[in-house]
Amino acid sequence: MVFSSFDKSDFVNFEKRYNALFFNSLSGIKNVCLIGTRDKEGLSNLAIFNSLIHVGSNPPLLGFMIRPDLADRHTLQNILSTNDYTINLLVKGMEGKAHQTSARYPKNISEFDACGFSETYLDNCKAPFVGESNVKIGMTFREKIDIESNGTHLIVGEITAIQFPDFILNKDGFIDLAAVETIASSGVDAYYSVKLLARYQYAKANQELKKIKNDE
Repeated sequence: MVFSSFDKSDFVNFEKRYNALFFNSLSGIKNVCLIGTRDKEGLSNLAIFNSLIHVGSNPPLLGFMIRPDLADRHTLQNILSTNDYTINLLVKGMEGKAHQTSARYPKNISEFDACGFSETYLDNCKAPFVGESNVKIGMTFREKIDIESNGTHLIVGEITAIQFPDFILNKDGFIDLAAVETIASSGVDAYYSVKLLARYQYAKANQELKKIKNDE
């Protein structure tokens, strides 16, 4: 196997687009979702993100990254002004239309309409969900953490509502997202199918590691 090696002296010579693809894909395959928001006038917005992270379980918190304020960030503006937003996981077949939401539409154009997604609502959540998504998560904004190193922002929110098909929830609380063909992404333009390989029991020192059967 032949290996490529790079250091900081190489990075400065990367072309801008090459640099973005190189470092965005270096962190590997990640969850991908559509984040739905609505402004105070009722205009909806939808944008794709692949930076979703688990922050905590009690209270249930999720985070995602927003790029620097070099252009209008409609998602961020709407979250800060209304506090409500939705996270909608992508399932197989949604990737093309979802990718199109990354285009820079003017604020008066809803990506739901422009990209062909259904705008739906659940009780107690004012922000729009994506009808085509099988895993819908309602969120309330909790905090914005500014990353001084590059001007990005970590947005942390609390989960307030969840909807997904009954059959993906195991008896022990594990949610098998692969069972509804959720997809993942890498870089800024690559999408992947996901498959459950194995689950393992809680690891303890000096104890044999055993696999868990799904839905045990």
